[in-house]
Amino acid sequence: MRILIIEDEVNVVEFLQMGLTEAGYDVDSAFDGQIGYRMASSNTFDLIILDVKLPYMNGFDVCQKIREKNVNVPILMLTALGTTDDKLDGFSAGADDYLVKPFEFSELLARIKALSKRSTAGFMAGSTLKVADLELDLNKKYARRGDVIIELTAKEYNLLEFLMRNRGKVVSKAAIAEKVWDVTFDTGTNIVEVFINLLRKKIDRDFEPKLIQTRYGLGYTLDTR
Repeated sequence: MRILIIEDEVNVVEFLQMGLTEAGYDVDSAFDGQIGYRMASSNTFDLIILDVKLPYMNGFDVCQKIREKNVNVPILMLTALGTTDDKLDGFSAGADDYLVKPFEFSELLARIKALSKRSTAGFMAGSTLKVADLELDLNKKYARRGDVIIELTAKEYNLLEFLMRNRGKVVSKAAIAEKVWDVTFDTGTNIVEVFINLLRKKIDRDFEPKLIQTRYGLGYTLDTR
């Protein structure tokens, strides 16, 4: 498994490189956002560890630009910025996970293993989920309605997969936050609503029937009625 570290603190990079190499990973590194983005764009990596405060291009912008080219590569943000708003910004930029410094290396390894399993699960399953004319390709990580291919960010894909696997069931916002983001969000945040709306624009706005339905006070369901 090949990992790219985009981090400007030399001591952190050396610590990560040593620990990850000992754990059996092949590690490359970049010390600023622009170089990191170029490396991510021109090479194949199985996972990217990304800081937020970087020279020349911050981590949120790097993450967004990577997502424009590669929807599937898992991105783990590793940063000292630990507020709820910071985490929401990271997930909105396309990050798959968010770990706050200082951190335990054992937790980082656990997060990496979880992300790598998640990224390969769809390929190993070799199947497609389908509701009405909406199909989700678990190998190629995109959706299709009719003849239209719908590109999804990593979080949009995970959210749609969760809804489709729970077809006809009402799932609460808390359940979605836990299963899709692996985080229990403060009740005052609206990350679930934001991503539900983003997903609706892609898979429902120009199509019939509308599949994502709100059950006020309860949550959301994906079904044909």
